[in-house]
Amino acid sequence: MIAILDYGVGNLRSVYKAFEAVAAPMGIPVDVVDRPTDLTRWRAVVLPGQGAFGDSVNNLRRQQLEQPLLDAVAGGLPLLGICVGMQLLFDESEEMGQHEGLHLIPGQVRRFPERMADPVRTGHTLRVPQIGWNQLHRRRTDELLADVPDGAYAYFAHSYFC
Repeated sequence: MIAILDYGVGNLRSVYKAFEAVAAPMGIPVDVVDRPTDLTRWRAVVLPGQGAFGDSVNNLRRQQLEQPLLDAVAGGLPLLGICVGMQLLFDESEEMGQHEGLHLIPGQVRRFPERMADPVRTGHTLRVPQIGWNQLHRRRTDELLADVPDGAYAYFAHSYFC
């Protein structure tokens, strides 16, 4: 049972459809929830997001979802953050001012420098916002990417890093 948290930001329909396509064939229900009490019924929660960090974290707090989410995660509920939903897991962000995050992952969300050096192609710079297909080059072994070959392509659309 997977809950997609609706806190007023992001493209919930596309996230829901993606999870439904993968989970439904396995008999795993997916639903969109917007009340704190709903979190206790689920085996995992997805924190989607699209837009600015400050607006997103303020919406989460305004809807009184922050503490129930933190309590559920502290109790062992698996949490997946997507886009700005992942950024909210960090301590803070400098996007359009300083904003306090959820403190689930130590660190800060920071903007890429305007003329960022390309770590793969010497003498080249990357554009900001960074939009398009880029190759993945692992710097360390990570279980999450164990089956992804080095040099595989992934699509990026972002101006910030963690």
